[in-house]
Amino acid sequence: MKLVPLGDRVVLKQLVAEETTKSGIVLPGQNKEKPQQAEVVAVGPGGVIEGKEVKMEVKAGDQVIYSKYAGTDVKIEEEEYIIVKQSDILAILQ
Repeated sequence: MKLVPLGDRVVLKQLVAEETTKSGIVLPGQNKEKPQQAEVVAVGPGGVIEGKEVKMEVKAGDQVIYSKYAGTDVKIEEEEYIIVKQSDILAILQ
């Protein structure tokens, strides 16, 4: 099965959070926050959304940072994804 986003939606796959800090401190599981960094898996076509022209700025393979409480979590074939609007993506990592 394949996720194909519609409109200005983007499918993200969350990147794995680091278990230790740079100084070597191991973080316990319950204290870790959900990371806001993800890889773009699929991008919708954009177009005219609610009367406004939307040009898609991200592409599959980009690593991005997205809003903390944005999106809808989806699980397909044991893989977890997040579907967000392009406006919920804050930055592209280069």
